[in-house]
Amino acid sequence: MSSQSSIGFAILGAGMIADYYRQAIAANAEKGARLVAVGHYNPSRFAEIAQRFGVPCASVAEVLANPAVDAVCIATPSGEHPAQAIAAANAGKHVLVEKPMAVTLADADALIAACQSNGVRLGVTLQRRVEPLFRRVHDAIHGGDLGEITLAAVTMPYQRGEAYYAQADWRGTWALDGGGVLLNQGIHIIDLLVWFLGDPVEVHAFASTGRRTVEVENSAAAVLRFGSGALASLTGTITAAPGFPHRIEIYGTNGGIQIEGESVLRWTLNDPSLATVEPWPVATTQVDAGMAADPRGIAAGGHIAILGDFIDAIRSGKDPAIDGREGRRSLAAVLAIYDNAGLQRGN
Repeated sequence: MSSQSSIGFAILGAGMIADYYRQAIAANAEKGARLVAVGHYNPSRFAEIAQRFGVPCASVAEVLANPAVDAVCIATPSGEHPAQAIAAANAGKHVLVEKPMAVTLADADALIAACQSNGVRLGVTLQRRVEPLFRRVHDAIHGGDLGEITLAAVTMPYQRGEAYYAQADWRGTWALDGGGVLLNQGIHIIDLLVWFLGDPVEVHAFASTGRRTVEVENSAAAVLRFGSGALASLTGTITAAPGFPHRIEIYGTNGGIQIEGESVLRWTLNDPSLATVEPWPVATTQVDAGMAADPRGIAAGGHIAILGDFIDAIRSGKDPAIDGREGRRSLAAVLAIYDNAGLQRGN
């Protein structure tokens, strides 16, 4: 594909997340991105959706058959991602899929295989990895700035009430949502933990359902052990009204980093002369709860950066920053926690 040619994108789905992809495509217009279609399951809504997005809306099958579509952004319920992504790959379309890429590892593997066999790019929208703060934390950890990592702690005290789950029948179901606080709200932070420390080799976990009239877990706690010997605690809930910022803490033999939301509370090294990256500035104001209290409390910048990287991957023929194998890692970690906690997920 010519570096000057446009790339026609379609969005599958028309909910809240679809609008983030609309913004991301528009923001990457200089890279050749253009929105050409939206796919939806309900014909009675085609006209309204077309007016809202400014492009034709049609069935998913019609969108995938459209030769103007080079790539699809999949923003449908999580349980629908694999089948739609595989259909897109089989139609020769590049695939950028919203987190989580699937709700089972078998489906994730089938999705990866389909994109490989059809020679199309596969990206997973785990946008925290492309945010400057977390890239610098990653570089500091892997550069040895903190010394040998010994301990990490992740806390996610979120709030999602009954009104959130009442918005759509698929919310809070194992089949289509895939999980609760960990797989839906918390997977971005769990993905950072895996990116920072590696894949866990041992998991001990507890989880609870109830307190919401849905199937999935509302609270969970786990202790993880990594191949390096580092340990991590992981806790999350969607019952902490009105919602509080998540916290990420990483400690090693030469220092530690404490983050709340997207702000650094402390970045302290015992021997600063060993630093390979400049510490991130420490916050001077109170951190806002953001998405912890409202799912719309995320900025569009992450999706914009992810889509820009995805365009670069399409043009270069190389894998995007978060490809299918990387997207699978945080899914595997969450499912290991679910299994150890004894959750009956219906699959």
